[in-house]
Amino acid sequence: MADQLTAASDQRLGQASWALFEWARNPYYILIMIYIFGPYFTNDVIGDPVLGQEIWGYITGFAGLITASLAPFLGAIADKVGRRKPWIAASVIMMIPAILLLWYAVPGQETRGVVTVSIALAIAGTGFAFTEVFHNAMLPSIVPYNRMGSLSGLALSLGNGGTLIILVAMLYAFALPAQPIINWGWLPDQVLFGLDVSSHEHDRISAPISAVWLFVFSIPLFLFTPDQAGTGITARAAIRQGLDDVWLTIRRLRDYRNVALYLIARMLFNDGKVAIMTFGIIYASGVFDWGLAERLILAVFLTVFAIIGGLVGGWLDDIVGSKRALLVTIGGNCVALLLAVSITPTTLLFIPIEGMDVPLWDFAFFRTLPEILYVLVSVLFALFITSAYANSRTMLARIAPEAEMTKFFGLYALSGQVTTFIAPLMVAFFTRFYGNQVGFGSVLILLIAGFLLMFRVRETRENL
Repeated sequence: MADQLTAASDQRLGQASWALFEWARNPYYILIMIYIFGPYFTNDVIGDPVLGQEIWGYITGFAGLITASLAPFLGAIADKVGRRKPWIAASVIMMIPAILLLWYAVPGQETRGVVTVSIALAIAGTGFAFTEVFHNAMLPSIVPYNRMGSLSGLALSLGNGGTLIILVAMLYAFALPAQPIINWGWLPDQVLFGLDVSSHEHDRISAPISAVWLFVFSIPLFLFTPDQAGTGITARAAIRQGLDDVWLTIRRLRDYRNVALYLIARMLFNDGKVAIMTFGIIYASGVFDWGLAERLILAVFLTVFAIIGGLVGGWLDDIVGSKRALLVTIGGNCVALLLAVSITPTTLLFIPIEGMDVPLWDFAFFRTLPEILYVLVSVLFALFITSAYANSRTMLARIAPEAEMTKFFGLYALSGQVTTFIAPLMVAFFTRFYGNQVGFGSVLILLIAGFLLMFRVRETRENL
């Protein structure tokens, strides 16, 4: 009896440590790619928001190309070797120095400095994508089938919880004290730790914080989460057989028609979700002239709802199944995006209304009705996007062949990365010719296409 209790306790610890890895890795994406470093890099380091957005697209596109080229092959090789944690460790080791290097991204850099930072961003982004492949592939081996949705949702909620702690700390220590119009007694008189606001150290500090956080909170996964046993196959044989298996899998996707349809659908709606996260803040910052403080306040607010979204997504997944849960969350994103682009300082639902830009209260931020409404729409984004992430990987875990799970999660990463250049280019094209509302709203094309294709996907496992 004691042995059974110990085994159950170890199993729960392993599952919790697996979920905690999202706590470790998620702040990189939220702080660096969305709310803090990305806007700082495009607006201040480059100095031209339009050119900065273009360069940001090249960086993320290059990282996506590397991931698309390598992730399926690495996943197949890991299937042959058996163990996944060494691959996660290698990816984390690749990320940490690259993230730390971002501290040196200062305004007014010469071309060489910008190129160096761009390469570091591409390396960190590639490593982040690789951690997703191997971390996701561990899920079916550590938790029963009927609890995969709950554990997946818990992991995403933990990831957002860790990010929330950092965002609140940065808001208190750096962003609000840097605002001359703020005179709240409970705030520090100046930016903490002697950071120099004029050289944007309060923006750049997000990089070392993300790197240290990733290192510290990755440790429990390696200590407590059980890995699959090694197969004993040699590295050379694993590489050869893994490469052969990937090409065979790609050729035989017609035999896994249901999985293939899902991966295509996921490719479309995932591009849409990523574009919303990336351009939603860019759109709002441009339309409402939001700075770092507004972005951080919004990030804190939305992260709370993202935590709720992860839990709700996991619960919904277990109750109605992954497919129905995805239809709800993708459809919700479509509605929220349509509402978002209908809001400007002078319009609501695309209708011009006088007096919309009049302040409603004396709070220093989000003072007008359109700003408040955009924040509320952003809450819908936070709920639906986080839920969809939890449902997406659980859907694949439910329908992919169990014996080739890592390989299919490699293809899953491929479906999430191979077309990442489409959404940014599409937004850029429509923005240039039709304005930022139509540009941001063009993401609806991808969301609707993925939503419709999901109706043809069956929630049944395929084994040949």
